[in-house]
Amino acid sequence: MKKIAIYPGSFDPITNGHVDLIKRACKLFDEIIIGIAHNSKKKAFLSINDRIDTINTALEDINNIRILSFDTLLVDFASLQNAQVILRGLRTISDFEYEYQLSAMNKHINPNIETLFMTPTEQYANISSSLIKEIIALEGDISVFVPASVKTLLKHRL
Repeated sequence: MKKIAIYPGSFDPITNGHVDLIKRACKLFDEIIIGIAHNSKKKAFLSINDRIDTINTALEDINNIRILSFDTLLVDFASLQNAQVILRGLRTISDFEYEYQLSAMNKHINPNIETLFMTPTEQYANISSSLIKEIIALEGDISVFVPASVKTLLKHRL
């Protein structure tokens, strides 16, 4: 059986932290499905199509990924994709508290799907899409936070 993991998020935009985690996870699983969540609580910075483009561009050298969007319960999406694992990144203790609760709820809904927490490589521990959006809004340089290809795409789209 193929080992498939879902890595969900808004990826609005994808960061070097996301890319690092995905590349590391690709060594552990046969396939990583990058699930772009439609989050009604957040105002989107990039459209779903723009996010797909930036992710494709950032990860063009990786061949065991698929990029899909979803607007259902995460565990239902994972089940539809035959994934056994939900992959989550943890940067801080507060991330852990929230993610632990989410993991417990997901396990209650579908006990067949595990959650795997991965911590970031140290240099990426403080990067967040929200902070990158603030830097962009204030016309700052995001070069160290996103792949060069993503910076170029963002420059042309905004």
